[in-house]
Amino acid sequence: MHVDVALLSPPYSELCYEMPPEFPVEFWRFGLRAAVPLGRGALRAAVILALRHESELPEGITCKPICWPLEADPLLPPDLLSLVQDMALRQGVSVGCILGHVLPKGLRSARMRLRRLGAGGAESLPLRRIQDAAPAERAEFAREMCAGNARILAPGADAASEEYCFLRADPPWSVRPSAARQLEVLEYLHEHGAVSRRRLLQRFGRYASSPLQALVAAGHLAFMREEAGETEEAILLPPPSPLTLNADQAAVLVDLRAALALERPSSRLLFGVTGSGKTAVYLELAKACLDCGKSVMLLAPEVALAHKLRRDASCALPDASLFFYHGYQSPARREAVFRSLAGRDKPCLVVGTRSALFLPVPRLGCIVLDEEHDASFKQDEILSYQAKELAWYRMRHKRGLLLLGSATPDMKTWHAAQNGNLPVLRLSRRVGNRPLPPVDMVDIQHAHMFAAAGGLLAPESETALRETLARGEQAVVLLNRRGYAPLMYCLDCGKTLRCPQCEIGLAYHKGREKLICHYCGYALPFPSPCRHCKGMNYLPLGEGTERLAERLGTLAGRPVLRLDRDSTRRPGQMEGILAAFARQEASILVGTQMLSKGHHFPQVTLVVAADGDLGLNLPDYRAAERTFQLLVQSAGRAGRGEKPGRVLIQTRDVRHYCWQYVRTGDYEGFYQEELERRRLRSYPPFVRLALIRISFAVDDKNGLCALGGLAAVLRGRAQALGVRMLGPAPAPLSVLRGQRRYQCLLKAEDWPSLRHVFLFAQAQKKNAALRLFLDLDPVNML
Repeated sequence: MHVDVALLSPPYSELCYEMPPEFPVEFWRFGLRAAVPLGRGALRAAVILALRHESELPEGITCKPICWPLEADPLLPPDLLSLVQDMALRQGVSVGCILGHVLPKGLRSARMRLRRLGAGGAESLPLRRIQDAAPAERAEFAREMCAGNARILAPGADAASEEYCFLRADPPWSVRPSAARQLEVLEYLHEHGAVSRRRLLQRFGRYASSPLQALVAAGHLAFMREEAGETEEAILLPPPSPLTLNADQAAVLVDLRAALALERPSSRLLFGVTGSGKTAVYLELAKACLDCGKSVMLLAPEVALAHKLRRDASCALPDASLFFYHGYQSPARREAVFRSLAGRDKPCLVVGTRSALFLPVPRLGCIVLDEEHDASFKQDEILSYQAKELAWYRMRHKRGLLLLGSATPDMKTWHAAQNGNLPVLRLSRRVGNRPLPPVDMVDIQHAHMFAAAGGLLAPESETALRETLARGEQAVVLLNRRGYAPLMYCLDCGKTLRCPQCEIGLAYHKGREKLICHYCGYALPFPSPCRHCKGMNYLPLGEGTERLAERLGTLAGRPVLRLDRDSTRRPGQMEGILAAFARQEASILVGTQMLSKGHHFPQVTLVVAADGDLGLNLPDYRAAERTFQLLVQSAGRAGRGEKPGRVLIQTRDVRHYCWQYVRTGDYEGFYQEELERRRLRSYPPFVRLALIRISFAVDDKNGLCALGGLAAVLRGRAQALGVRMLGPAPAPLSVLRGQRRYQCLLKAEDWPSLRHVFLFAQAQKKNAALRLFLDLDPVNML
């Protein structure tokens, strides 16, 4: 007998191996991981996809045997592997490529040990020892495994939890400039978050011990066990007392419970204004699902919202077995959650972000996607997938319920609802019948007149802020641009400093005293000599959240809290900032889109969108939709308590059609106007859309010629299939990470035609240096 396996690391191939004679045939099952030889003795982790008889192989083919199983029972259940195989077919990639990017790091490794009890006591045998053992000895190991007298240990499973290193201080750090190795360690941890001691020593070598000791003594770093890596529950404030569901919420819940009891695939859209109590509905639905003996997933688009959902769920359902999972957790923690769920057969509650969709959750009966419109539910780098599609696939096969919730649904979701393909449940009023805050537009067309004196905020906005603070209330200021200044201008030669790998302006981060590329991570210390003239005279241009928070601190006369990617890198820092603001330790919270949705601050009565035009004029057919969603969601942070709220949106074009709908929160009116614009230009939901992203090295002299040849044959194939092809044209971000980027925009009536064009392009590609990537239904056109 033989098995087909998918390698979980490059080249991600699907290969055939012979079953080793030590184990019975029934031991090898679909979804079991095994260590297989590749090349000259290298061992790789692979997952079994199918069993086949020797007669099914071509004549003259001899297969290598599998080295050893990596577990006694499959970690990957059939429904999860079925999902991955469907993804691989639709994306034109291998099963191993998908699993190699979504499984926790430890599950992609062939490292293991066999722990067995012998006459001399327990011993742990590494994989190489098993591989080199005599056939009789290997057979004995296999018999012991099958009899339960030996078990497979994952790396480090029988040792104390590994120590992880955490930052305890934000930049700038009080470290001597000459302590280069200490600064290097601090920057590394700032970029990568919590890192194990072993990984640090691998990265910096054996000479890292002295810098680490010095940084711990100075209070900049701390080491702790993995179990202590997440302390959010101690940081977060307890949620408010549970409210009795109002009539609208109760009616919605009746419908959801009925759908859950149908025992067949179903879906619903919960369309509720900001502050209407959608989270309370989710939690009651989760309780009903668990009571029925089924598991439930509550998914949020961002880690900040996932933490809030976990806190709310743990308080509302204290007896539920709750698992928390997101991409910013350490690999060890994610692997532990995955293994725990794989070995479980009782229902549970899983809270997380989009990556949680690949967890082996037992008895899954319901998936909830909160803020379903959010672009973060779409993965578009390295591996492309849409979380909503995966969630529906899992519910269709599990005969369960998919609930999508939003105050500003994705236009395609609403179009499906309008066509009768998705039942809509409405929550049209805020809890307690509180009114939605009025929204006013502030014209900053002549922003240069006040920029020199006060920065980005107009006098009207500053006045509103002062009045809010004078009343003892709180304000949220949104600016979707992090850093201190987005550009640094050289006064000597008149050029802006740019990333050498991306040709994009370097953003100045004052706290870190660095110029940073937000796309590839390239960084320069500041000040540094200008690349063009070697001058050192600079002028920061524009304003980011760091600079805005600094200015507003002067206006408020007290520290201002800032919530963005830079301020939330340390474990627990995000939760600490939100909790401090909830305790009114600061009057103003400045942040990016991270604070635009889901958060509940009853004392916030003013929301200011400092630059409402950011993103509105991007070369993206979704630009107006995203701006509408972002600002309506941001406006929903105001007036959620007893006091009325107010929203100010600063714009340079007060006549843009988007604003009339933002003022009134009129989603359905915006939808109708935007739908007609898309109909005229043949954009979704009226066509199927795909991007083929093509890239090659900047210094590749043959890349452009190869691209031209590929484009010529591709146009003919697209035309034959009835696919409209635009391009290839330079991408809006034409150079990133040393790669020159082009893209083809494809429009068709069905998905198979788009996939066929991509597979044809892969087959016709003559230059191995050309990289092709298919993004179906793209949400990022840059």
